[in-house]
Amino acid sequence: MDLPGATRPDDFESVLEEYPIRLSNFEGPLDLLLLLIRKNEVNIYDIPIVLITAQYLQYLDLMRELNLDVAGEFLVMAATLIHIKSRMLVPRLDVETGGSDEAVDPRDELVRRLLEHQRFKAAAELLHDRETVRSAQWTRPDARVADIAGEPVEPELEVDLFSLLQAFQAVLRRARERPALLLPGELESIEARMEQLLARLSATAACSFEELFADADGRQGLITSFLALLELIRLKRVRVYQTAPFGPIRVYARARE
Repeated sequence: MDLPGATRPDDFESVLEEYPIRLSNFEGPLDLLLLLIRKNEVNIYDIPIVLITAQYLQYLDLMRELNLDVAGEFLVMAATLIHIKSRMLVPRLDVETGGSDEAVDPRDELVRRLLEHQRFKAAAELLHDRETVRSAQWTRPDARVADIAGEPVEPELEVDLFSLLQAFQAVLRRARERPALLLPGELESIEARMEQLLARLSATAACSFEELFADADGRQGLITSFLALLELIRLKRVRVYQTAPFGPIRVYARARE
């Protein structure tokens, strides 16, 4: 049975320019900044604004190349980071500080927003975890279940969009290091690539993120594969997990009714 809203190859074939993925289905600019802060292992109260701004703009360029529907809030954040960067690089005048010895740090408002967003996400995740545990409880546990399960399964973390983009950046870097093969080929549709990925995942219990791009042809093939994966995630046809933050990403096919 097809999932509601699912697309089939015989309905139409999408090309990259006509296949936007809406970021509202995933995360926002504050989530991206928090990821960059954790990735660089820096103090949130002392953000290296030059480094973080450069990396943020790199992600923004990649999202545009992937034809992701970059919302206005991402562009506003980019302008905010550039403004903070310029204020920190240019010496502040005495007029700006009012002659006070304690100058206002232009990062303060951004830090406040990040901390508030972090607390909100932590509270939401805590409620989600409690609901998950509550729904998985049994009044009288069956000892046979524990015997069948054996060793406890290592907990896994759901992967967000920006972690996928980070992993995809690594795939693109490795692709640039390989010798280029200029072979004529047909433009593959995203729907056809979705079916190929599902066929590969159905043949194995799980697959690493990098393995999904092993047979992709050139940069355009890599981008088509990545968009196909995002669409499969949106349609809940696959799951993506990692055992630890910034750890290897594993992709699983979901069982269909």
